[in-house]
Amino acid sequence: MNTMRPASGNRVPQVLYALYMLGLVTGFVTTLIGLVAAYIYRGDAPLWLAEHYRFLIRTFWIGIVYTIAAGVLSFAIIGLAIPALVLPGWWVIRCIIGWRAVHQNLPPARPDSWLW
Repeated sequence: MNTMRPASGNRVPQVLYALYMLGLVTGFVTTLIGLVAAYIYRGDAPLWLAEHYRFLIRTFWIGIVYTIAAGVLSFAIIGLAIPALVLPGWWVIRCIIGWRAVHQNLPPARPDSWLW
C-alpha cells in the first residue's frame, strides 16, 4: 500500500468532513452522502487517507450508538441535555480534529477512539 502523502490527495476527505458538519443543519442528509463516499474511496486510498475514511465511517456509526443511548437516557433519567448539547459538540470536535489532520497531510491521531 502506498504510504506517500501528496497534498492533492487530501481534497476528498476535506469535503467529506465538511459534509459531515453540514449534516447538523441538513438533517444528516449530507452526512449520509459523506458516509457512502467514505466507503467508496477507502479501498483505493493510500494508508494515511484510508485512516481518515475509517475515522469518518466510525464517526457515523459511533454517533448512531451515542444517539440511541442518549435517547434512552433522555426518557429514563436526564432529559434532553445530552442529545441537544453533548452529541453535536462531540460531532463538531471530532470533525474538526479529523479535518485539521487531513489538512496537515497526517492520519487522524486516534482513529479507533470513541471520543476524539
